[in-house]
Amino acid sequence: MSKLYSMTKPPVLTPEETAAMQQENTTLKHEVGELKSKVEWLEEKLRLAQHKRFSSSSERTDLDSSQTRLFNEAEEEAESTVEEPTLETITYERKKKQPGQRDELLKDLPVERIEYRLPEEEQVCSCCGGPMHEMSTDIRRDLKMIPAQVKVVEHVQYIYGCRHCEHNEIYTPIVKAQMPNPVIPKSLASPSALAYILDKKYVQGMPLYRLEQQFERQGIPLSRQTLANWVVKGANQWLVKIYDRMHKELLKREYLHADETTVQVLHEPGRAAESKSYMWLYRSGQDGPPIVLYDYQETRSRKHPKNFLTGFHGYLHVDGYAGYNDIPNVKLAGCWSHARRKYDEALKALPAAKHKGSSAAKEGLDFCNKLFKIERGLKDADAEKRYEERQKQSRPVLDAFSAWLHTQKDNVLPKSALGEAVNYCLNQWEKLVTFLEDGNLEIDNNRSERSIKPFVLGRKSWLFSNTPSGARASSISYGIVETAKENGLNPFAYLEYLFEQLPNLDESAEDPLTALLPWSADLPEHVRHRR
Repeated sequence: MSKLYSMTKPPVLTPEETAAMQQENTTLKHEVGELKSKVEWLEEKLRLAQHKRFSSSSERTDLDSSQTRLFNEAEEEAESTVEEPTLETITYERKKKQPGQRDELLKDLPVERIEYRLPEEEQVCSCCGGPMHEMSTDIRRDLKMIPAQVKVVEHVQYIYGCRHCEHNEIYTPIVKAQMPNPVIPKSLASPSALAYILDKKYVQGMPLYRLEQQFERQGIPLSRQTLANWVVKGANQWLVKIYDRMHKELLKREYLHADETTVQVLHEPGRAAESKSYMWLYRSGQDGPPIVLYDYQETRSRKHPKNFLTGFHGYLHVDGYAGYNDIPNVKLAGCWSHARRKYDEALKALPAAKHKGSSAAKEGLDFCNKLFKIERGLKDADAEKRYEERQKQSRPVLDAFSAWLHTQKDNVLPKSALGEAVNYCLNQWEKLVTFLEDGNLEIDNNRSERSIKPFVLGRKSWLFSNTPSGARASSISYGIVETAKENGLNPFAYLEYLFEQLPNLDESAEDPLTALLPWSADLPEHVRHRR
């Protein structure tokens, strides 16, 4: 019988060949593991990018279930086996306005009264032919909008002389009537015009080229170059006096917040137009009237906060940026909102199937949520009570969280979204627990994020500054208007008042700027009225 199969012996490998193949196998397994990790990391980044682009930006995870089911209520509540009622009664409940609510809303607005009466020949009774009298009235109220109006104001200064001295004396006394100094000499700019331009640019975010177009439609030939010159001179010559004074007041506080964001300045000496510059924000906490200041600098160097905060002794709320480290006499307090946001992103980076189940990202997020829930309960407590309750409630949560972080550290990929969240908390832990030391400290740095947002929104409109001088003018102007808003002032009215008063200040008076600060009790009432 012939053999159906020919059996061949496997080749015999030398020990060196076997070792080489084992080494190659180990290397390939390592490369496959790295590639899998990289694919998972890229998938995380893709899911997170898609979520940021197409989904809600809210980080809230404690919404009531009835709210989260609002838009799929029909699908969830429908049940085909339930019989329909023979009669359906629907009752609509409408929220009623409180009596006098409209009067309260309109009480501070000027009233223009238009009366409608019957002509005398029509005031005849259609029944008996007798005369009719005014019995009552119906009143309808609506709002009338008046676009910005521009007019020329002529300041006529009378000059007085003595006729007797003109004819009989060698010297003739000349006396001029008092007239206020202009905000910008030899310019058409008035206090109201300058305040209007600054209000449009820094409060409403309108670029100067659009303001130029608006003036052109009104028949006013003001170029954007002229407007820019007015802005720079108004800020760098006059508003800087209030800015510098507020800076001195800020350094006297004990609790501050800081943040920074980018700004593009086209014509910085020795730098390309596309270079990134920075707008730094420093603001007060809850100890005293609000102060919000911005500081333009060409770089993100740590020397800038050191210079700006020279003389400050206290706590500084910051995010994780290392540029705030090593500021003399300053203790840094970290931001739990930043930490929480990283766990929220780690959860959103997971596949959709894992969102509802348990995961390490959700566990980390739950720790953060517990801390914020405790803070919400202490919102109305005084500093001493808040300190005591944090020791009782927050410290145990932080101890458990710290143990959890050290357990997770060796189980997560450092570059994954969860790994970044865990490492952020571990690296920032000393700053993150600082809020336990003082009941006046806040758990996050949201106060500075809210204050820097107006600048970020304005930047989307005007995109860049042309020169360093313009960027400095912007930092000064933003500081003035944001501090005014936080103190309940009308930014336009306050700016107009400053441009009226600052050029005419009595420099010999003791501390003449005190009465002009945004929290001064000496400010006129029309400045205090919120817009």
